[in-house]
Amino acid sequence: MLWLLIALLVFIFQTATILLLEFRNPYKTVAWLFILFCCPLIGFVVYYFVAQDYKARKKVRTQGSRLFQEIRPLIWSQASLVKRAGDMHSKDFQHQERLFNLLSHLSESPITGCNKSRVLTDGEDTFGAMLAAMDKAEDHLHIQFYIFRDDDIGNRFKDIMVRKAKAGVKVRLLCDGFGSYRLGRRRGFIQELKEAGVEFHFFLPPLLAMIDRRINYRNHRKIIVVDGTKGFVGGLNVGDDYLGKYQKMGYWRDTHLEIEGDAVYFLQNVFLSDWKLASGERLSDPALFPKHQCEADEQVQIVSSGPDQDWNAIQEMCFGAITVAKKRIWITSPYFIPDQGIYEGLKTAAVSGVDVRIIIPLKADSRLVHLASLSYIEDLLLAGVKFYEYQKGFIHAKVMIVDDLMASVGTANMDMRSFFCNFELTAALFEQSSIDRLVKDFKEDMSQSHQIVTEEFQARPFRHKLAEVLCRMLSPLL
Repeated sequence: MLWLLIALLVFIFQTATILLLEFRNPYKTVAWLFILFCCPLIGFVVYYFVAQDYKARKKVRTQGSRLFQEIRPLIWSQASLVKRAGDMHSKDFQHQERLFNLLSHLSESPITGCNKSRVLTDGEDTFGAMLAAMDKAEDHLHIQFYIFRDDDIGNRFKDIMVRKAKAGVKVRLLCDGFGSYRLGRRRGFIQELKEAGVEFHFFLPPLLAMIDRRINYRNHRKIIVVDGTKGFVGGLNVGDDYLGKYQKMGYWRDTHLEIEGDAVYFLQNVFLSDWKLASGERLSDPALFPKHQCEADEQVQIVSSGPDQDWNAIQEMCFGAITVAKKRIWITSPYFIPDQGIYEGLKTAAVSGVDVRIIIPLKADSRLVHLASLSYIEDLLLAGVKFYEYQKGFIHAKVMIVDDLMASVGTANMDMRSFFCNFELTAALFEQSSIDRLVKDFKEDMSQSHQIVTEEFQARPFRHKLAEVLCRMLSPLL
């Protein structure tokens, strides 16, 4: 009887602790209480190591801002900044002052007006463009990926990095400790890079992250900056699977951007901030932000978000854009686990007559995440949202198109992990030609997809619905 009382008191203490610490995040609270109910002691131990609020680490939060304050005057003096909604090229956007003000205050990156971008839609084109740009590097080469594999394409990247480092180019490579943990076991690969002069660091290696209670925070960004004048951002990591060479996933459909111009300054800034957090090295040399000739006038904004920032900038950008949509909201995302704001925004838009279409994969790389995604579909279908399951292979693109106002391409999925836990990066595009290209790609993806019919979806087996409910309870942590 005494042991039963002690066990009950311990369980009450664990429950009360989670309720007190997570009261601002009701969805996370439910997820952790569910885990605690299933595994009373183990669940609380996992909570202790995984659920720490990264923002509580004030020193970490301010490091990136301090670095940015040092280089801000230089960037502001060299970049062509868009300061008013009336200066936007899109006539529709000129009347969206609220959205413009929101975007202007979300992050340390304003909308810039001197850019040229190119949309890349598969691994062959993207890796070809990346390797060609890297091969032309003369001063520095900054590379950052969530996943970097020691395979055929990974070795092609390595060969160029080694050759460039030996030629005197400053090469820095940053990989996420969790996403690239297998690379950490390939000592020869990393050693060859370091011996050639490549500077290499893992962002939050798993053991360090576990000790420091930050295992839940992953750097999901993908960045390449060449000589401070050309950059890449988007959904692709470095691995043969992104070339469709893994039979399990088949053809890999993704979207990436090649950017030249002012926006590269802000890609550079994000890389340097992450480099500071991973290595402790503060880099603010003006040579990393060279002047460039304005050869095009595309308007682009780089939006970063992460647990080290005070704003959930990408989530708020998506929510703000969704709320002003009048004609269409088209979204492609491999994982669809929206927070309550995005969920209600999409439902309200569809009920109001906005054409809301969402493409998700038919073939999933994560069964749990896929089931959680399916749990959100039925109510949205009933509200008028159209869902499509991509059938040609696996679709990994992260794209949102809102009217002819803007489109976004980046690393963030339409899920709560990307919005609130991961370090993410997105490029917002406002040029009509860029939006039209993404619309064309979206329509092509729809032609390779099966539209989900409400009646058929509602008729799925009860066991599937039950699995979806259980996964939805865990979805804030997936």
